Amino acid sequence: MRRQRLTDPLLWATLLLAFLVLAMPALGPLFARAFPAVDPPVWSRESFLMLFLSHAGLVAASSLASTVTAIVLGMFVTRPAGRDFRPLVDAVAAVGQAFPPAAVLAIAVPAVGFGPLPTLIALALYGLLPIVENAIAGLDGVPGAVREAAAGMGLSPLQMLRDVDLPLAAPVILAGIRTSVIINIGTATIGSTVGAVTLGTPIIDGLVASKPAYVLQGAIVVGLFAIVADMGFARLDRHLRRSAAGR
Repeated sequence: MRRQRLTDPLLWATLLLAFLVLAMPALGPLFARAFPAVDPPVWSRESFLMLFLSHAGLVAASSLASTVTAIVLGMFVTRPAGRDFRPLVDAVAAVGQAFPPAAVLAIAVPAVGFGPLPTLIALALYGLLPIVENAIAGLDGVPGAVREAAAGMGLSPLQMLRDVDLPLAAPVILAGIRTSVIINIGTATIGSTVGAVTLGTPIIDGLVASKPAYVLQGAIVVGLFAIVADMGFARLDRHLRRSAAGR
């Protein structure tokens, strides 16, 4: 068991991410050698820890808003009372995905001002479609025989939803959340263009000031963050599928 932990790729990817976030300045000599024209060689206006926490907070808050909204909508349109609204929900979610986040930012800034709020709005809208689609597919995919057996046991519609439909649909819903979160980890970088503090801040500054070292530093941390998140969701997915198979 201990040997398995030591060879766990998620553990090593997480440790590498933590090292880069906490000790990026220690890599200054390496970046100075690779980019001698960049001074200072490591972006230092804010710490990478602060950038990471702010970035992760935006992704977490927007993903939570998207997830709650999508699951509620999915439950509504897969129940008899809400089936007529399914085309409308699909259309709204598709528009949110098709609308570029940069355009959402441009519209939101005059209404709510600069800072993290327009970024939060853009990410929440952009991440809605994958979760809505998977929530509907997962709830629709619950076997009819299972639902009939649950009804035969005397479960109310609410109990059936809570104890049967949602647990069995959880792996499919999680796949949508996984896609949404990974997309938003990368998309959140554009929030720095409207005053949000994210890992995109050194990327934007590096592009503006022609300092590729800063772009590389921000991009490496963002990419590794996405990899760690994806690996974490993959592990959670295996756990949910084992739980669903045991029901």
